[in-house]
Amino acid sequence: MSVFGGGFGGFSSGGRPSMGVAGRKGNGLPFAGIPSDLAEGVARLEAREPDHGDPRAPFDPVADGGGRVTLRRLVAGHPGVLVAALLAVLLETLLLQAGPFLLQVGIDHGIAARNLNVLVGAAVAFIVAVLATGLATTIRMRQSGRLAASATRDLRTRIFAHLQRMSLDYYTSEKAGVTMTRMTSDVEALQSLLADGFAQFGIQALTMVVVTGVLFHYNAGLAVITLLLVVPPLLIASLWFRRAADHGYNRQRDAIAAMFADLSESLNGVRVVTAHNRQDRNIVAHREVVGGYRDANDFTGRINAIYGPGTSVIGLLGMAALLLIGGRMVLRGALTIGELTAFVLYLNAFFQPVQQLVQLYTSYQQARAAVGKINGLLAARPSVVQLPAAVDLPPVRGEIVFADVTFGYLPDRPVLSHVDLRIRPGETVACVGPTGAGKSTLAKLVTRLYDPTGGSIRIDGHDLREVTLASLRRQIGVVPQEPFLFAGTLRDNIAFARPAATDAQVWAAVDAVGLRDLVERSPEGLRTALHERGQSVSSGERQLLALARAFLAEPRVVVLDEATSSLDLRSELRVEAALDRLLEGRTAILVAHRLSTAMRADRIIVVDDHRIVESGSHEELVAAGGRYAAMFSTWAAPQ
Repeated sequence: MSVFGGGFGGFSSGGRPSMGVAGRKGNGLPFAGIPSDLAEGVARLEAREPDHGDPRAPFDPVADGGGRVTLRRLVAGHPGVLVAALLAVLLETLLLQAGPFLLQVGIDHGIAARNLNVLVGAAVAFIVAVLATGLATTIRMRQSGRLAASATRDLRTRIFAHLQRMSLDYYTSEKAGVTMTRMTSDVEALQSLLADGFAQFGIQALTMVVVTGVLFHYNAGLAVITLLLVVPPLLIASLWFRRAADHGYNRQRDAIAAMFADLSESLNGVRVVTAHNRQDRNIVAHREVVGGYRDANDFTGRINAIYGPGTSVIGLLGMAALLLIGGRMVLRGALTIGELTAFVLYLNAFFQPVQQLVQLYTSYQQARAAVGKINGLLAARPSVVQLPAAVDLPPVRGEIVFADVTFGYLPDRPVLSHVDLRIRPGETVACVGPTGAGKSTLAKLVTRLYDPTGGSIRIDGHDLREVTLASLRRQIGVVPQEPFLFAGTLRDNIAFARPAATDAQVWAAVDAVGLRDLVERSPEGLRTALHERGQSVSSGERQLLALARAFLAEPRVVVLDEATSSLDLRSELRVEAALDRLLEGRTAILVAHRLSTAMRADRIIVVDDHRIVESGSHEELVAAGGRYAAMFSTWAAPQ
């Protein structure tokens, strides 16, 4: 993808012209293209751009990405880079072990034999080996870095796609900070291991194999004695460390997730915290959470402090035994001084990987714990699934039928029970009732954010579970109580459900909901960037932007979940005027907190006791003297 796809004007990988500086500033001037004298340079820059995959890759609501995440699968997806990294690891390992051999040649055949040519040759060969090792290390780091970056990019994309597939109930039960941990620190632990850990593991493991072979080549008897003194205690210590580290690093990942969750909650609720003067209590609570993470780190630190020095002591004791036994062999003439020197250096090279492997095993355990947490996320299945045989929903008139619908967020606590309701095409139905009665649940079931546990919901005779999610939601517009505005421009947010809309269509939506004054007084018009979550506009303007978004999508069915409940009177009047234009000719379900909104509907239903207890026009329900009449009497009574 081109670096010129943003502010400098240029072309994206698909060859479509991108928005230039002029367009971004909103001055109305079209982008004239790249000047011919700069085209060659732009082509060279684009040729060097890394491949980030197809930016228009389709979303599949059925496929889950395939299988559990394993370290083997992560690297197997990039065979070319993997082979290059392995070859560099092999070359680097062999070059690293050339030093002791060249030193032995220099001592025995150069110094002891008083042969200057051999000594100089050994020294030059040593220098060449060092330079070649540096080159091999550079290649290995480059290839392993590419492997790690590519593998974790694919993993992040897979996790994000899985999160996009998850149903709403996942996000209501799982903390946002925990989910963020899966995408951040867990993936970063894997990237750290792939970038350097695996390569170092290969180098150190091969080093131990090569060194063992060389030791037996020099003197098999001495090698057997030395290894028998060293390997058994190292094996016992390593088995203990593995068991302790498995527990310690799983505990550490859980503690990190808890810390992120607490931080995310505190930041999102900072206004409430400040308003209720809870800063000091929040600090105390967060200190407890951070303390749990500290305790987990203390545990892993303790086991590393035992294992690391312990293996060092084992190695040094083995070195002392080698000097004693090997020295006596030199005195007897069974071993040369150069061979003993090389033997000692190779034995030291045998123990160095053990120390490195301690640190690598730490990284491996962190990555292994991270893989377990990521697989736990990927194993979660959405409760609302698209059937493989689902068909596209054709253009609908807007008839909605609830047939014996039962639903509960918890299995033993129904919110709706055996609900029957028919909404005619083009009819506006308002849902009223006490808090928690199930009004918003009706709206969520129509948009298929949840599936009923009993009965069915049909639009124009089509069961919602038998049509594709995309075709269903293209024909249903939703305006929530708290509209969410994304980072981007006013135009981006209005055209969120219909990104290909023309400027003329966007302006038509703006005018339909009465937002022209906001756009025209904004510094860059439709290109004006909004602050995070739309904090730079008022609550009423945020709600109007949400209505414009729904208007531009041209849905056949509109669902409004208490869209005016949090507005002042003036903003409410503006929003209600916009609602009249949005709902014209469309089927609508209004979840109404204010009866002034409900009274505008063609029909009102009263939801209580898990069912619909009354249904009719405002006048009919008031005349019936039932629950709606009592609600209206309370609402209309002078305050």
